[in-house]
Amino acid sequence: MLICGREEIGEDMTLRLFNTLTRKKEEFKPIHEGEVRFYSCGPTIYDYIHIGNARSFSYWDVLSKYFKYKGFRVTHIVNITDVGHLLADADQGEDKIAKRASEKKIDPMELVENYIEAYFKAVDDLNIARPNISPRATGHIMEMIGLIETLIDKGNAYEVNGNVYFDISSFSEYNKLANRSSDEIQAQGRVDPDPNKKSQEDFTLWRKAPKEHIMKWNSPWGLGYPGWHIECSVMSNKYLGPGMFDIHAGGEDLIFPHHSCEIAQSEAGYGHKMANFWLHARFLVLSGGKKMGKSEGNAVYAHEFIEEYGGDTLRMYFSGAHYRSVLEFDTQALENSRSAVNRIYSLLDLLKSAEGGENQTLEAEIAKTRKEFEEAMDDDMNTPVALQAIMRFIRTVNNNIDNPKELLKKAEELIRELGGILGLRLERASTENKELVGGLIEMLIEQRENYRADKEWAKSDEIRDKLKELGVEIKDMKGKTIYSLTN
Repeated sequence: MLICGREEIGEDMTLRLFNTLTRKKEEFKPIHEGEVRFYSCGPTIYDYIHIGNARSFSYWDVLSKYFKYKGFRVTHIVNITDVGHLLADADQGEDKIAKRASEKKIDPMELVENYIEAYFKAVDDLNIARPNISPRATGHIMEMIGLIETLIDKGNAYEVNGNVYFDISSFSEYNKLANRSSDEIQAQGRVDPDPNKKSQEDFTLWRKAPKEHIMKWNSPWGLGYPGWHIECSVMSNKYLGPGMFDIHAGGEDLIFPHHSCEIAQSEAGYGHKMANFWLHARFLVLSGGKKMGKSEGNAVYAHEFIEEYGGDTLRMYFSGAHYRSVLEFDTQALENSRSAVNRIYSLLDLLKSAEGGENQTLEAEIAKTRKEFEEAMDDDMNTPVALQAIMRFIRTVNNNIDNPKELLKKAEELIRELGGILGLRLERASTENKELVGGLIEMLIEQRENYRADKEWAKSDEIRDKLKELGVEIKDMKGKTIYSLTN
C-alpha cells in the first residue's frame, strides 16, 4: 500500500533507508551504539558548485541533522578532491584542476584555494552544517601510496611503466554495487584502450606524470599522482575506521565507476567491508531531462540562485522532492518555495506580537505534527511528506492564533526545530533601516485605524491593499492590529 509516495509501514516505525548495495529499504542500526559514522563525497574543486551539487550536499546535511535529532552522535566526513579527478570521470585525459588552472594561468593550488572559499560560502549560505572534517586529497598522498603498496603485495594490483592498476579479476564482488554487465562497464569508461592494462576494465590507482604535469609526487613507481578513486578509500578509512563504517553517500553518478572502485580497493586492501549502507541522490536535471554538469558546460551555479532567492528558498525547494527522485529544475517551483518560506516568516512575525487567548487547539496539533514529521523522515528520509506536515501545521497555527501564549511559544519552537532539520534557518534577511521601515508601517497602520474609527472604509482598505502590495500583511485582532512581512 502506498500513501503519498511512501510505503505504509505501521506505528512502531524505526529509521529505514534505501541501501543501493542491497536494492531495498533496510532498518538502520548503527555499528557502534549511539554513534553514526558517515562519509559523503564532496566537490572536486575546479569551479563553483552548481545547484545539482548543492541539492546532493543538502540531503546528506538533512540526514546528519536528523540523526542528531534522534539522539545519535554523528561523525560526518566530506572530502575535497583537489587532484586526480580526470575529465569525463575516466582513466585518461587531463586532470580537471590542472586543466582549469592552466586556462586561468595560475597555480593549481591557488585555483583550489579560491574555489574552496567559494564552496564554503555557498555551504554556509545554504545552512549546510560544516562536517566534522573536510580532508583534502593532496594531504593524504602518503596514505594512498601505502594502500597501493598493500594492494600490490596482496596481488590485487600491478605496476606497468610507472602506472599502477587495480586488477578487477582479483576481486569477485567488483560489480556488486553497480550490477552492470562487462560490456556496460567497458562502455562507461569512455576511454581509448590502454596497452598497459591487463584488462581494459582495470582501473588506475597511480598515474605516471608527464614532464609538463604540475601536480606530481615521488612514489615507489616514479613521479606521478593518484587516481581519483583511491582518495576516498584512504580518507574514509583514516577518519572513520579502522573497520566498517555506517554510511557512504553521494550522487547517483558516483555508483559507477567511483564507488564501485572504492569498494574494490578498500575491501581488498583493508580486508573488511567498507560501508554498511550506500545512499545515492538522483540528479537535478534541466528542462527535458538533460543532465546538468560543469563538464557539460550547462551548470546553473548555486551561488547565483542563493543571491537571488536566499538559502531558505533553495532548501525548501530541495526538500520538496525525495532524494531518490529526479528533480527537474524549475524557476516557478523556486518561486513557489519562496512564497512558502515567506508564509513561515509571516507566521513567526505574527507569533511575536500575538496576545494569545483561551483556545487549546494547538496542544494536540503539536504532538500530531511531530509524529507525522518523524514517520516521514523515518521512511527513507521522505522530505516532501515531512515538509507537508510542517506546512499543514503552519496553516493550523495561523488559524488558531488565539491559543494561550505558552502554546504559541511551543508552536514556534516546533516550527523552528523541524524546519531546522530540513535546513531552514528561518531568519529573515536583515533589512537596511529596519527601525525606520517598522516605524513607517506602524504610522500607516495607525492612520488606517483612524480611518476605521471614522468609518472611512474605502481609505482604510486602500492602506491595507497598498501595504499588501509592498509585502506587509496586516491582521486585525481584538483591540489591536498587527503586521508581518511577506518578502
